[in-house]
Amino acid sequence: MSIGGMPDHVHILFGFRPTQALSNLIQEVKRDSSEWVNKEKLVMGRFSWQEGYGAFSYSKSHISLVVEYIENQKQHHTKKTFLDEYKKILKDFNLEYDEKYIFKSVEE
Repeated sequence: MSIGGMPDHVHILFGFRPTQALSNLIQEVKRDSSEWVNKEKLVMGRFSWQEGYGAFSYSKSHISLVVEYIENQKQHHTKKTFLDEYKKILKDFNLEYDEKYIFKSVEE
């Protein structure tokens, strides 16, 4: 439905069947996109995704808001870094996490 992001992360809004495994879908997206980035030589050196991912579900009534959010990433992240925002989302959803499993910034 929508895809976009910044140099350090990507947002993808999609629908999928309850019989599909999210982990398999993410693995396939990462594998195929890494292969494409490297084949097209879009970065210096070899591109690979970090381990892990974040996945959140939204109701159908919120789809337009999520699409708008994805499409306005550049403007949105002038105010708040993705890492800060991600941690806020985890906190807002009352999700416990271990810092060692949170993604590392591009600069690290």
